[in-house]
Amino acid sequence: MAAKAHRRVFTAAYKLAILDELDRAKPGEGGAVLRREGLYSSSLVEWRRQRKQGVLVARAPVRRGPPPAAKGVDKAEFDRLRRENARLERQLAKAHFIIDIQKKAAQILAIDLERNDDET
Repeated sequence: MAAKAHRRVFTAAYKLAILDELDRAKPGEGGAVLRREGLYSSSLVEWRRQRKQGVLVARAPVRRGPPPAAKGVDKAEFDRLRRENARLERQLAKAHFIIDIQKKAAQILAIDLERNDDET
């Protein structure tokens, strides 16, 4: 059983590259390009018509899959994380301040903070 034939699909960039190459080719060299690429002259007629109408424009490939999240949601999340980060930095500064006070109090009272309580 023979495999099912499928139609070739050409990108706009490929079509434009072939048309550009054929436009630069000297007389009589166009046939060699068509044979090399396995194309028919009827395809070129259609491609030239598309180029003239402006339909044949090389574009970025279309992304498949779900659309990216909305920009407003990202900004809201970013703002929330920035506020949380600022809050945590304030808490950390308070904790460092309290630890410094505890160290100074231990120094004044001559308490050894390095001593392990299990050794007594």
